[in-house]
Amino acid sequence: MSGSSNSGSRSLRSPLGHARGLGSAKEGLHHWWMQRLTSIALIPLTVWFVVSLIQLRQSGFEEYAHWIESPLNATTMVLFLGVTFHHAQSGMQVVLEDYVASHGLRVASVIAVKLICTALAALSIVSVLIVAFRV
Repeated sequence: MSGSSNSGSRSLRSPLGHARGLGSAKEGLHHWWMQRLTSIALIPLTVWFVVSLIQLRQSGFEEYAHWIESPLNATTMVLFLGVTFHHAQSGMQVVLEDYVASHGLRVASVIAVKLICTALAALSIVSVLIVAFRV
C-alpha cells in the first residue's frame, strides 16, 4: 500500500468509534434496524395479543388452555414473547450504552440485561408450550 499514511493497518471503525473504543459504525446501524424491525413486528402481534386477552377476559384456565392448544395461537404467542423480549433487551442496551459513563458498569449492565431478558423469554415460551401441550 504505497502512499498510505497508516502503515498498512487500516481500521474499519468510524473516527468517533475509534476514539471511544466502540467498533465499527455498522454495529449501531444494526441495533437501529433491529429496533425498527421488532417495532414493526410488534404492531400486529400486540394487536393480536390485546384482542385475544379481551376475548378471553371471562375465561378460566381450561378455556385458556384450549385456546393456546391451537397451533396458530401457540405459535403467535411464542413469536410475541420472543420479539417483545428481544425488542426490550435491544432498547435497554442502547440506553445503557448511551447513558452509563463507567465502562465496567456499562458492560456489566448490558450483560445482566441480556441474561435477564433471555431467561424471561425462555421461561415465558416454555410456559406457553407446557400449557399448549399440557405436559
